[in-house]
Amino acid sequence: MERREGGALKDEGRKTRDEGALGLYLHIPFCAHICNYCNFNRGLFDERLKREYVDALAQEIRASGDGAAADTIFFGGGTPSLLDPEDVARLIEACRDGFAVAARAEVTLEANPETVSVAKIAGYRSAGVNRISLGVQSLHDSELRRLDRQHNAARARQALSDVRTAGIDNVSLDLMLWLPQQRLEEWQATIDGLIDLEPNHASLYLLELYPNAPLKETMARERWSLAPDDDAAEMYLWAMDRLEGAGYLQYEISNVARGGQVARHNLKYWQDGSWLGFGCGAHSTRGAWRWSNVAGTRDYVTRVTNGASPADNSRERSDQERLEDALFTGLRLMEGLDLDDVGARYGVDAWGEYADALRLHESAGRLQIEGHRVQLTRSGMLVANDVMTVFI
Repeated sequence: MERREGGALKDEGRKTRDEGALGLYLHIPFCAHICNYCNFNRGLFDERLKREYVDALAQEIRASGDGAAADTIFFGGGTPSLLDPEDVARLIEACRDGFAVAARAEVTLEANPETVSVAKIAGYRSAGVNRISLGVQSLHDSELRRLDRQHNAARARQALSDVRTAGIDNVSLDLMLWLPQQRLEEWQATIDGLIDLEPNHASLYLLELYPNAPLKETMARERWSLAPDDDAAEMYLWAMDRLEGAGYLQYEISNVARGGQVARHNLKYWQDGSWLGFGCGAHSTRGAWRWSNVAGTRDYVTRVTNGASPADNSRERSDQERLEDALFTGLRLMEGLDLDDVGARYGVDAWGEYADALRLHESAGRLQIEGHRVQLTRSGMLVANDVMTVFI
């Protein structure tokens, strides 16, 4: 029934529903510096290991290719902007060799402001990158120092200018709120600064501190504190209202865009799409199957180089599980969900199963329900995880 080629699982025993065009995610685990809050799969940059890793990554992509249609490629990390343009060109070529990548595919590369230059971005553009996501996090130097970031606010602004000068117009900025010692007025100034920079897209994330994060130790030692939950809620609501007034459409809990330039790759995660993840620790979802690669960079390289699958674990989801996943992630979108449509996809009466619990959240002002379509209210987004537990 099940066969592995490279990192991909192929289902030979059943026909799957139309998955639409795939998204291709390429994990780049290297960083020049490890930030004190980060819990992603990453390690310090090593030139020799980088070369071996790019070799293995290109090999995995080609081995997994089955000619299926793909319309997004996303270089995530880590710090993908530590790659040379030639590395990126080679990996995009591998994607095009293995898959039917659309001519107008969205090709995103995450970048840290201190790692970019006009020349490097121009090289990425020549390689096929047409969207850059800059990890800005804050426009206050004091906040950036607390996060142990390697750029300052001026460098972040210059990086955005460099990207545009190099000819890439589709730019996204990442910001973080609820930072140590952050006050509402500082957050407001950062949002106003973002609006002045006029990116096409922005992602606003709440700082999450994992249990062993060095930042937690620093906070205890320096007696830094996080704002009360009510202040964090006010920061979020104020930012979304301010961005909306400036022409940015909120289309997902943490994401806004103007001119319709949403993150097409990320929409696959929220719209019950399919994607293949390549590289160490990368996760994939295709039809009923979900799997992930080994996390260790060296382990990954060794496996692929030796012709073994890098997949570490895999499982086939039941239709009920797929329904729950589709509902849980889809509710993150501002447009909400039509429970009849999603339920029909998996042969389940979703409205009948969840209506009573959803009505309770509607009464509490967390959901808006019209017919069998449900949407989070903006205040409901503050407690989205609580609402989503209805589906699991």
